[in-house]
Amino acid sequence: MTVFKHHGEMSTEKRSENGFRVVRLGRRFGRFYRQRSWHWVFFLAALFLMCSVPFAFKFFSHGNLENRALNTREVQEVISECKSTLLFYSSKFWKLFWLFDTILLLFPPAINLSDLPCTIGFSESVTEIVELKDFMNFSRFSLDYIEKEDKPSTTNFFEPRFGGHQSLQEREKSFYAENQTLHCGFVKGPPQFPSTTFDLDERDRTYMNTCEVVVSSCIFGSSDFLRRPTSRTISEFSKKNVCFVMFVDEKTLLTLSSEGNIPDDEGHIGLWRIVVVKNLPYKDMRKTGKVPKLLPHRLFPSSRYSIWLDSKLRLQADPMLIIEFFLWRTRSEYAISNHYVRHCVWEEALRNKFLNKYNHTAIDEQIIFYQSDGLTKFDPSDPNNPLPSYVPEASFIVRAHTPMSNLFSCLWFNEVDRFTTRDQLSFAYTYLKLRRMNPEKPFYLNMFKDCERRQMVKLFKHRQLSPPSVT
Repeated sequence: MTVFKHHGEMSTEKRSENGFRVVRLGRRFGRFYRQRSWHWVFFLAALFLMCSVPFAFKFFSHGNLENRALNTREVQEVISECKSTLLFYSSKFWKLFWLFDTILLLFPPAINLSDLPCTIGFSESVTEIVELKDFMNFSRFSLDYIEKEDKPSTTNFFEPRFGGHQSLQEREKSFYAENQTLHCGFVKGPPQFPSTTFDLDERDRTYMNTCEVVVSSCIFGSSDFLRRPTSRTISEFSKKNVCFVMFVDEKTLLTLSSEGNIPDDEGHIGLWRIVVVKNLPYKDMRKTGKVPKLLPHRLFPSSRYSIWLDSKLRLQADPMLIIEFFLWRTRSEYAISNHYVRHCVWEEALRNKFLNKYNHTAIDEQIIFYQSDGLTKFDPSDPNNPLPSYVPEASFIVRAHTPMSNLFSCLWFNEVDRFTTRDQLSFAYTYLKLRRMNPEKPFYLNMFKDCERRQMVKLFKHRQLSPPSVT
């Protein structure tokens, strides 16, 4: 059983056998999906009244009370008229409902409940927070990673891949939370083949191996400006003890330098340590960005905690206060916010196709595969949902690098590597499958409110967007 915790006013909580809080989200009646449903209830009631008028007219037009009796033929005529009326207006109703529903899905309202401001009860100071003595005492098992693949003797053509060549059988087995060696990126091919392994300078590797707490982001393909963390909100303790690492490619480094952002002798621009990546593993810059986003435990092997933020965001809160609030205080090993509008994977897929975020056929194939393996549409009325949403706002992630958290990160990355780069499509499937296959090993995931994410970061527009992958 996976334990879910949520910071919200309308919630009920109980204690599980191991002492952790189990919090069930109170469903907000105000979601626009529920709001609009009442319009259709009143519409159907109006149809019923319209249908009742002919019957009442015929009944009361028969003169005296003792004569007010309809024969069988007249009753059948009234029923037939009523049926015709209902069928006519019902057909119009469903067309209007479908059109209205589609418009709201593709063009969601600019203001919704998650846009409302909310406060985060951060501790007053970093000096006041203390890591719980037994905090990292989560599910225990050992993970090793496949580092190299040789060319199969059964084929003449072989192309090394950063994610490796994971079979469906290997993929299925990797979901078990047990001692194992699995695919998790950084897979090298035979010596005679070119490198596709996210190459880093040795000086940067040495620095990254010393990091215990990390804030990381990336800019590839000069897609964004450099957003420096708001220095006045970062404590001196965090400035000295937290690694702030920005991964860039050589093209981005040239662009930043031309704008006056030149790294100092130690490779820093402000708080950011600039780490240049060579031999990018994918032609798609978005897919390359999933490497530091989803695999921080591979890039920072000594790290105990990490915070990821997309390059469109500027950090405006102290990272240690964030870790204390979203992980230590809730006894969670992974924290991510729900999407501010969409909660169903099918809705997210439709939105991605409407905006041409990725090849439509590839999106459909991914959803069909997930559906065949048990993924269902999100039902907001179901009180037993393990998450408040099946779609995350995945631009901000807080992790404790526990075995279960690291396994989930590997599994999520493998789905992005196998299917589309739209990681919001694969999040719920990965989480639910991991939960289903390990009922005795809980994964403590905290899906918090998106308005809380907005309190910690400032959102900017991208510098430029690469053409979407629609081929």
